[in-house]
Amino acid sequence: MKAIINAVKYERWCQVMTVLMRLVVGGVFVFSGFSKGVDPWGTCYKITDYLTAMGLPEWSGTALLAAVALAALEFMLGMAIVTGSYRRSSLWVALAVMLVMIPVTLWLAVTDAVPDCGCFGDALHLSNWATLGKNVLLLLGIIYLMAFNTSVRGLYGPAVQWIVMALSFAFVMTVAYYGYFTQPLIDYRPYPVGTRLVSDEVLADSGAEDGEDEFVFIYSKDGEEHEFTIDSLPDEEAGWEYVTRYHARRPQGKVVMRTGQQASSIAILDEDGADVTADVLGSSRRTVLLLMPDLPRVGVVNSFALNELNDAAIVGDAQVVALTPASQEEIAHWQDLSMASYPIYNMDDSELKMIARGNPAVVYVQDGVILWKRTLSSLSNVEQPVELASLGDDYDADGIMTRLMTALLTALLAVLVVNRGHLLVRYLLIKRKKAHNQNSQQPKNQPQ
Repeated sequence: MKAIINAVKYERWCQVMTVLMRLVVGGVFVFSGFSKGVDPWGTCYKITDYLTAMGLPEWSGTALLAAVALAALEFMLGMAIVTGSYRRSSLWVALAVMLVMIPVTLWLAVTDAVPDCGCFGDALHLSNWATLGKNVLLLLGIIYLMAFNTSVRGLYGPAVQWIVMALSFAFVMTVAYYGYFTQPLIDYRPYPVGTRLVSDEVLADSGAEDGEDEFVFIYSKDGEEHEFTIDSLPDEEAGWEYVTRYHARRPQGKVVMRTGQQASSIAILDEDGADVTADVLGSSRRTVLLLMPDLPRVGVVNSFALNELNDAAIVGDAQVVALTPASQEEIAHWQDLSMASYPIYNMDDSELKMIARGNPAVVYVQDGVILWKRTLSSLSNVEQPVELASLGDDYDADGIMTRLMTALLTALLAVLVVNRGHLLVRYLLIKRKKAHNQNSQQPKNQPQ
């Protein structure tokens, strides 16, 4: 086998295949690491799901650290493979990663313990069997590169490859910083800015009689989906996982976003389980939604900022509404502890986390449409009077992402020019010298 590899590794077709394999295998790692890094909250939630399914919920405190570390590892590993840096060691690390991931994804494919692996965050959803197939193909690509990767020089010389890794690390960490402390720079979730949170069907049916079920909720367990009413929701601790819901009388009711995507109308429930979505979001009044997916961990230290935001909203003729999946006992405890004067309603945990990241997160809604969303800690100068519409819209996610990408590519190009520029100059000089020698060897025309 070694003789065969040595015989073909320097063939042109083999070198072209090696470059293509670098781009494919490395590109998958880059995309996987970036999609995890851009949304560390989502990756943290997914790792917590894994730990719970494995019977290790006590390790959930390490989920955030693991999420950021995994994003950095995959992104840097992908950049190393794409650029041909650390041609041997990078592949050994990639092999180790796949030898861990393949058994995990095989377990997921067989048991469906976690319906979505989260390999690419919310950017791309694959079934567990598709994920297993993807990982097997990646493993084959890594094995190919382990045999032939040294036949093609890396884009950067050994002396500066550490700089490429440092730039990659700084990039993914900066992306993760914005994603965790403000909001993801790229919002792959169903509720980006511009989304209508309540459908026309819900508004039209807001006058339904009390006690009438307006939504059918779909939960999955052991790979099968079942429908439930609001009065018979299953226990998620028993393995049921929320999938989606639809309006009982108009199941086709979808909300068309300004972005052209679609999402179901959200469901806000009062303490009796009645749907009050239309009452909260149906009017033209401006609304500040406080999303608290983990109410016990919000902490009393945040109560002052929340109450200050509520006072500012009242002055600005807006309403503040808190949404949480917490129990009524936890809600009552929070109200006593924080002296909150704003109403607190229930919402499904999974859906709440999809709207905005943070605990708490702040979402500004007008006419049922999201105008901006931020984590509470990223908001500053919440003083009276304050213009709510502009309070959190100074976060230019697209502009920040563009500047970060431009900075990374510019830095990588600068390193390449400094590191490999002399090779280009040498090539041009040699080419010029050959052309000069060819011209000097041509016979001169003699006059008649």
